[in-house]
Amino acid sequence: MKRIIILSTILLTFLNCSVNEKPEFLGVENIKILESTPEYIILTADAFFENPNIISGELHVNNIKVFVNDSEMASVSSKKFEVPAKKDFSIPLTAHVPVDSIFGDEHLSSLIGSLLTKKMTVQYKGAINYKVLGFSHTYAIDKTEEVKIK
Repeated sequence: MKRIIILSTILLTFLNCSVNEKPEFLGVENIKILESTPEYIILTADAFFENPNIISGELHVNNIKVFVNDSEMASVSSKKFEVPAKKDFSIPLTAHVPVDSIFGDEHLSSLIGSLLTKKMTVQYKGAINYKVLGFSHTYAIDKTEEVKIK
């Protein structure tokens, strides 16, 4: 009888876990220029999530491209990220945009416009994958923001 009660308790606990719920993607915010060097402009952004699960998982950045003034300039570099259980969290998205790609002939007109207005349009577009215990979900990322040039 004890074994049945213990087994039932374990099964109920396991079945009541919300492992099959995906973390809620809240959005991408805080797009900004972190640093500017003669070789690269480093752009950063934060992807915000809320995890209702009592079990943690992993997020993987999957081919997120960075567009500056509607021209593809770089890809986001990010290592896999451990998702905390029952918590709101954010993951950093960092891109190194080569300065010579911005100053190329095909981007010259948008560059002049950006210098005159002191703003440039930055878009993050791609996907982030969530994985936990055989369950996975893909979040589409498509966020555009005006960034001030200092």
